[in-house]
Amino acid sequence: MKIHRYGEHALLADLDDPHEVPVVRAALAALDGVTDAVAGAQTVLVVFEPGHEAAVRAVLDRGDFAAAWTGDPPRSVTIPVRYDGPDLAAVADAVGLTPDEVVDLHCRGSYVVRFCGFAPGFAYLDGLDERLHVPRRSDPRTSVPAGAVGIAGQFTGVYPRPSPGGWQLLGRTDLPLWDPAAPEPALLAPGTSVRFEAQ
Repeated sequence: MKIHRYGEHALLADLDDPHEVPVVRAALAALDGVTDAVAGAQTVLVVFEPGHEAAVRAVLDRGDFAAAWTGDPPRSVTIPVRYDGPDLAAVADAVGLTPDEVVDLHCRGSYVVRFCGFAPGFAYLDGLDERLHVPRRSDPRTSVPAGAVGIAGQFTGVYPRPSPGGWQLLGRTDLPLWDPAAPEPALLAPGTSVRFEAQ
């Protein structure tokens, strides 16, 4: 791991193993004096109050992130999906499977939110079966509906609100993923465990 100073009261941890991002973020977020811990694809940015840098560095240097994290266990979410997406047949053809086999592989995956970005509430879910690793569309859509479930590269995700997008769309869900009026607006946060269930 490499640690970079990021202003006067923040450090950026560049991790060797990107799969550690959720637990590192959770361990740092639980420390006294930490005001924010933001997960990236392979980094965690930790912002702290003056006088707390030594405690943050001690956790990063020790590397025992599970022991440092004393908070609640990550939440688990099951997302019901109607697998009727406009790209399902094309994805199946591209990977040499039937549409039903693509759906089965997507539902059998155990996913973890690695980080969030692109749009409020959009979570990048790691754990997609390698047989479903397909590139983004060469012609992104100008409008993807809220609830669209897609895949791109090693990730799967759900569009929380209408937006442009280039992921391959397998289906859709009615489960709300973003509610700005809720105490925690995003249903999916780094570390959340996710499963998809065909409807």
